[in-house]
Amino acid sequence: MSITRFAFPTPIHFGAGARKLVAAHLQDAGCQRPLIVTDRALAALPVLAEFRAHLAPLQVAVFDGVHGNPTCAMVMAGAAAFKAHGADSVIGFGGGAALDVAKVVGLMATHDGDVLEYVWDHPQVRPIVNPLPPFVALPTTSGTGSEVGRSAVVSENDTHVKRTVFSPKILAQAVFADPELTLALPPAVTAATGMDALTHNIESYLSPAWHPMCDGIALEGLRLGARALATAVAEPGNLAARADMMMSSLMGAVAFQKDLGGVHACAHALGAVCDLHHGLANALMIDTVLAWNHEAVPAKFDELAHAAGVAGGGAAFVPWLKALKARIGIGSRLAAHGVRAEQLPRLAELAAADFTNGTNPRPATATDYERLLRQAM
Repeated sequence: MSITRFAFPTPIHFGAGARKLVAAHLQDAGCQRPLIVTDRALAALPVLAEFRAHLAPLQVAVFDGVHGNPTCAMVMAGAAAFKAHGADSVIGFGGGAALDVAKVVGLMATHDGDVLEYVWDHPQVRPIVNPLPPFVALPTTSGTGSEVGRSAVVSENDTHVKRTVFSPKILAQAVFADPELTLALPPAVTAATGMDALTHNIESYLSPAWHPMCDGIALEGLRLGARALATAVAEPGNLAARADMMMSSLMGAVAFQKDLGGVHACAHALGAVCDLHHGLANALMIDTVLAWNHEAVPAKFDELAHAAGVAGGGAAFVPWLKALKARIGIGSRLAAHGVRAEQLPRLAELAAADFTNGTNPRPATATDYERLLRQAM
């Protein structure tokens, strides 16, 4: 038997009001000058001002240069802001884009070169050799689960191809998962990010990699998200549903240490070529790809249906997903979001080359992906 390494090390403070514990945590770590890394839209909302009020007496600066799919240039600008403030720590505050940038701002503030030189598949990848500043993460959406991930996904500035820095050294030293931070999310964002969380749990479970701990986490994450997503969309102030979605998101990100699959391969391509929101891209592709994958692992679809509370076994799981999407307002096709037929060959090429394609439960070629993308148009 081969040796498999397991690691679930992130300390997590979970619950309403957890954001109020950040200042004391940083002070205990000897930090006084944190840099908040957040996105442009969030920086203008009352939720950030309210959070900053809880950080007194720390001397806080804000970098709000994150928008859309995060790029390498945003990381380097954040590192420059860290140095300009004389910061001693990083607070990631936002959705997946802001948290991914926050993870590597401290890296690039303390290391030479460009962030692309630290991506895992660079032919001469630079090692992370210097100590990184303390980093804590506060998710404000329930989707990517980036707060507990050991990877940061950033796009090349010119091609927008997604690249990944992967190292346990960029993990948050502490996560403050406060569902109250998601109460102001509009329904469309709740729906798209929620589908991202469900996709993580589903695809990690379907991955052929061997990781029984992740399998158990994925099924429970799906159970929580399946019961809560429609309520969180319809009743934005329902704190119990918001908490279930935040936990589902967090669990999905822990589970996908086991890797993902073809839905994410398509979503990464759609983000690179069409700048589509990642959660929405997953939502638009999930039923098409899973319907194709079903014949490869029908017993696993039975387990997914059981976890989600879907009657009728695995054959009913994809129809249930389609009905859920319609219920939460995601009923359109790719073409409605600006995807053009002439882009499909390039999208299929990128999907086939994506690292997540390697753990799709059914081997898929560029020809397969072009057909699936065309079906989703």
